[in-house]
Amino acid sequence: MIILGIETSCDETAVSVIKTNGEISVLANAVSSQINLHSKWGGVVPNLAAREHLKNIIPTLESGMEKAGIKIPDIDLICVTNGPGLIPALLIGTNFAKTISYLWKKPLIGVHHIEGHIYANFINSQLSDLNSQIFPLLCLVVSGGHTQLILMRDHLKYEIVGETQDDAAGEAFDKVARILGLGYPGGPAIAAAAEKYRRDAEKRGKNPRESASVPRKSALPRPMINSKDLNFSFSGLKTAVLYAVKKNPKILEDENLISSLSAEFQQSVIDVLIAKTLKAAEIYKPKTIMLA
Repeated sequence: MIILGIETSCDETAVSVIKTNGEISVLANAVSSQINLHSKWGGVVPNLAAREHLKNIIPTLESGMEKAGIKIPDIDLICVTNGPGLIPALLIGTNFAKTISYLWKKPLIGVHHIEGHIYANFINSQLSDLNSQIFPLLCLVVSGGHTQLILMRDHLKYEIVGETQDDAAGEAFDKVARILGLGYPGGPAIAAAAEKYRRDAEKRGKNPRESASVPRKSALPRPMINSKDLNFSFSGLKTAVLYAVKKNPKILEDENLISSLSAEFQQSVIDVLIAKTLKAAEIYKPKTIMLA
């Protein structure tokens, strides 16, 4: 079976071609990014994103089909992200998918955004391996808009056992990057600054986690890491970074201090994600743990 996938949930127009013939394989994955457009605004502007999707979706489709070496008659099924996401952006993708489904006389399936994240783990897997032996399955979902622990007892059977009570981890990264003047998207910017700090610490022969330029009394909290439930909270962590900068505005003038604070923030998020995932694993005893 040849499946055409369309994704426009945020700031990237993407078209993929998947082949399932005993193995799930990607024949093509064409992506048109809008990072340069949105970086000047410090985040994604929904209406601008929709306008770019409208401009890019046909060229991206043509590119994806050309890379895969397929024609319209080869396509057996069309899939499209139908949410969650930015409504104006989603409408471009879903309406486009409906249109070509009608014109090409191909069946159409809407796919939940997070479901797509989860099942991407099975790319290049043998279909015969995706049987009951992998369940129960625990998946940690970390994205710009979601942070969840999802338990799967079978295919397409989901139970959210933990989730953020405010900001998602990715959202917190974007907001903290903005506070530190690191630009958009925040995740790669903070990761780069944190990596610089770690490299510099290692050159000095010190443990990066024990030699922060920011005094240890300013070490950031690990929100809800010891709570009895499996939920997350990252809004307070973002606020802690903001207060640290307000208390010491010179942080923003010192590249080393920015790198140190970036590393501390990143490690705080990682510590919480790991702790909650391990706690969930102790409770539910999954046979498989995945990251999406």
